[in-house]
Amino acid sequence: MRVHLRKVTKTPLDFEIKSDEITFKGYLEYHSGKLILLKANINGSFLKGCDICAEEFDLKVNEEVKFFISDGIYTGENDIEFDVVESLDGIADLEDILNSEIELIKSDYHSCDNCNKN
Repeated sequence: MRVHLRKVTKTPLDFEIKSDEITFKGYLEYHSGKLILLKANINGSFLKGCDICAEEFDLKVNEEVKFFISDGIYTGENDIEFDVVESLDGIADLEDILNSEIELIKSDYHSCDNCNKN
């Protein structure tokens, strides 16, 4: 799902994307200047190799995602508390954002139930 950032207003724009066993649901909302707030949840599960024994297991995910998308290069003119992702073409590809967030989750340390018991 691709969203033109200039069309996002103060009225939240709801979205929901399903990918395999993952649901990415939330909204986009104009914040100020060129900044668009993305607030969403990632829920579901996917296969992940255990970082101890390397066996695959079903990793359950329930993560809140909150950051800004800048329509162009972010110059830091606002003091904000969240990360900023820059969009150089004025479009936010929510599927790409979901895939990036999943890769960040996968890069964390995770172990299977069997290894957690030991």
